[in-house]
Amino acid sequence: MWIVPFRGKYMVWAITACCCQGFLLLGYDQGVMSGIIGADNQFGRDFGHPNPTTQGTIVAIYDIGCAVGSLIVFFWGESIGRKRMIMSGATVMLIGTAILTSSKTLAQLYVGRIVTGIGNGFNSSSIPVYQSETCRGAIRGRLVCLNSTVTIIGLVIAYWLDFGLSFVDGPIQWRLPIGFQAFFALCLLIQGATLPDSPRWLIAHGRREEGAHVISMLEDRDSVDHPDVQQVLAEIEASLAQESAGGPFRYMELFEGGKIQNFRRICLCIGINVMQQFTGSNMINYLAPVVYQNTMGLSRNLSLILGGFTSVTYMFASFIPLWTVDRYGRRPLLMISAAGLSLCFTLASILLSTGTKGAAFGATAMVFIFQIFLGIGYLPIPWLYPAEISTTRIRARGSAISSFFNWMCVFAVVEMTPPAIANISWRVFIIFAIFNACWVPLVCIFMGILFFPETHSLELEEIDAIFEKGGITGGVWESPGGRTVSKSHPKPLLKGSVEGEHDKSLDGDREK
Repeated sequence: MWIVPFRGKYMVWAITACCCQGFLLLGYDQGVMSGIIGADNQFGRDFGHPNPTTQGTIVAIYDIGCAVGSLIVFFWGESIGRKRMIMSGATVMLIGTAILTSSKTLAQLYVGRIVTGIGNGFNSSSIPVYQSETCRGAIRGRLVCLNSTVTIIGLVIAYWLDFGLSFVDGPIQWRLPIGFQAFFALCLLIQGATLPDSPRWLIAHGRREEGAHVISMLEDRDSVDHPDVQQVLAEIEASLAQESAGGPFRYMELFEGGKIQNFRRICLCIGINVMQQFTGSNMINYLAPVVYQNTMGLSRNLSLILGGFTSVTYMFASFIPLWTVDRYGRRPLLMISAAGLSLCFTLASILLSTGTKGAAFGATAMVFIFQIFLGIGYLPIPWLYPAEISTTRIRARGSAISSFFNWMCVFAVVEMTPPAIANISWRVFIIFAIFNACWVPLVCIFMGILFFPETHSLELEEIDAIFEKGGITGGVWESPGGRTVSKSHPKPLLKGSVEGEHDKSLDGDREK
């Protein structure tokens, strides 16, 4: 298959563009139903004015599909490969979009949402792994955070397209926004088809020459025999040799301790995703207009506008980690984010309890600030951390199982939110304020001190040794800043990448 003839930083950007396309599609899909359901519009008339429980199911059944897609990646993703899983995800989403756009019954709508979700489950489980395995440690956090930023751009596009078409009569009011995601899926399919697979995956599956060739492309070296290429190749092979010392992969390995601590890694992957979803983030991201209209008593039109500007605020906040995640690390951003989220929803609950119009606008402001704190930490880190903390041998499965738990938690939140709002109105904010209050000590003590090691700037092969100090906390307790392994000298991997000027200063005397 033809591969784009890019090298060095241009290949890194091409891979990043593909990964961003997948997350743009994810964000669009998350937001597209929010401006369609819950109103006396063409969609409501076409589907019999669904009640709050049915509204929740229409939105949340998509997440069941995502969870199924993640399980498929868990069992078969490692054998299929990162690139082919992403292409499969785009293809399945094209099929799901066709089913959705042509829907005439709730049953067909449910099927379309599930099929689309399965494709997105493929992508959400595979893309962070693909991105992490094709870039150097110094910029890995920034690039995966860029994927998260693009997710919110997709959310913004969906919100404002819904708003614009809310003034249009006829089936196009909802069929066009739902069908438009096919454009993003087609772009993802084309991009994925023209890019190389992960060199770590290729080497792990006996395709050493192909893996070396991909490394030479990422390194911007003319020959696979160049010392820089051979150094990276040797490091990957040494890491794989250590991981595979016990023979072919067995699922029981995911529950093992020892020096590599697979079970600890899997628990960290799952834990950080569960915490993210019970911040209440997707109550806002999926259902912002419904929340504004039914908990704060605002008009439908104003609720749609506020929903759009909420997503715009979220989008701007999502740019912050691009400059902070590789400077300050993963753990400090999560601590700040957890404290801010708890404060915002607590104040929103207090304001809404007064029942005044002015207090409702004050609570709206708290939702906007909530989105800022969410963008700082709990938006990007749960996508980044599982792909980082897992070893090459279990990375696809670690990312897939964390994605599965992520989508099941999203389903629970989105399924319960419309009926909860219908029954207890603004008090739904209290539920998530309590969850967020619980996350503050959990993040600060368990994550910040005891169990979650810091990973920023480390190469993936260095992270393999991150728990070798042993003990109950895997060495996190006694390690300053949670850094259980020391950063080695800069690796040549992906020389000439987005940190090209820095790399040139380090490697300017080298010859290709």
